[in-house]
Amino acid sequence: MLSVRQIANEIVAREGGYVNDPNDPGGATNFGVTIHTMRRLGLDLDGDGDVDEADVMALPRDRAVEIFIEHYYFRPRIDALPEPLQPSVFDMQVNAGSNAVRILQRLLRDMGLEIAVDGVIGPQTIAAATAAHDRAGAQLVDAYGIARRNYYYAIADRRPASRRYAMRRDGGKGGWIVRAEEFISPEYHLTEEEHRERVASWG
Repeated sequence: MLSVRQIANEIVAREGGYVNDPNDPGGATNFGVTIHTMRRLGLDLDGDGDVDEADVMALPRDRAVEIFIEHYYFRPRIDALPEPLQPSVFDMQVNAGSNAVRILQRLLRDMGLEIAVDGVIGPQTIAAATAAHDRAGAQLVDAYGIARRNYYYAIADRRPASRRYAMRRDGGKGGWIVRAEEFISPEYHLTEEEHRERVASWG
């Protein structure tokens, strides 16, 4: 099992450096930390009285790692989930906020566990995730990764501007899909043909 710091460093590497994509509702982002997160945390790095794109660009890589560990791992209590599940949920928490936990909660409900879908890791979610992992083991981790992949496809179904993240220009798997499949056993990865069939309706 990787340490939380190792996982956070992998997430930062996956997120990359500064971007400000008009199609991304996250806005200006550096190492995966959005301008909205920096404003929420009051990170005025240049001391000019506001948090703007200049502050995002000035964010050091190590600070991004610390933000993820404190605010995206420990604060939402991902550390209380079964260890094998933590890397994927942590990665998704950075990428999609509390939707990471909602995806898990819906999956647990689909497995027959009575649980609220509220995006919060409390005693109910911890107990249900532990019970599910005791029963399913690594298959729970794969199921969560597949649910993540389905979540990304569903976003792109609804929002054409987001399709560039799920499908490359040549029709192959986009960054979102590749990212989800990093946490899924190879036997459950979609083939290129299966992916292309899934996105065929996008044109």
